[in-house]
Amino acid sequence: MDKEFHEAWLEFKEFWDVGARRSRLPSIPIYRMMRTYLSPFLRLFLKLRMHGLNNIPRKGKIILAANHLSHVDPIMVIAAARRTTHYMAKDAHFEKPLVRTLMNQTGQIETKRETGASDALKKSVKVLKANRALGIFPEGTRSKRKEKPYLLPGKTGIARVASAQPDAIVIPMALIGTRDMMEPGKDKLPKLWKTISINAGEGVSWYQWLSHASGGDMSVSKLKDLRSKEEHEIRAELARLYRRFTDQLMGSIQALGAP
Repeated sequence: MDKEFHEAWLEFKEFWDVGARRSRLPSIPIYRMMRTYLSPFLRLFLKLRMHGLNNIPRKGKIILAANHLSHVDPIMVIAAARRTTHYMAKDAHFEKPLVRTLMNQTGQIETKRETGASDALKKSVKVLKANRALGIFPEGTRSKRKEKPYLLPGKTGIARVASAQPDAIVIPMALIGTRDMMEPGKDKLPKLWKTISINAGEGVSWYQWLSHASGGDMSVSKLKDLRSKEEHEIRAELARLYRRFTDQLMGSIQALGAP
């Protein structure tokens, strides 16, 4: 990214900085062992059809953004990513000691209910600052629609995370068939014989999107002009950009086949 453009975006730091400090994430040896052995097992014995995995970088900070239909969705994303992937999880999942240990050792990050979105944003950015992979369901929750299209409108939290780590690559992913494998409220165990398709699209960073004519369509001069405006005008424009980024990302997920 052009240095001048980078510096122009940094001028807005007070608006997009979520205050997450760079620090070492906890060691997760059990996760690494599971990824080494479980992921190949899933690929070998489940009916997985995976396309576009070459779009997922094996190193560096990335955000894996997928549609959400079932409890098995994070497992499928992790199996496709072939690298340690952290998901935000509500603190209710950490209440029982055994489950808490499992969640901690598999890289899931506890999000406190009382601090809500702010806590999730800080911890998401912390993962990216450590050059790890972050898994996000942009819909914000599992879709409970009974008929297609199941895909819900995306929430702009993913755009806020991307803008706070503007060099992170956001990868759109479509999960197809996961609800058939394990439907929430109906299936107690996954139906392992069901076919799952996982499609990964071409990634884009916030910087790339912001400067592209079909994305944010912002130039250095436009950013400087925006920075000179009143605070409420800046916040309104950033909100518009976050909404546009999110809508285009959801469009990409839909185009990849998300039902």
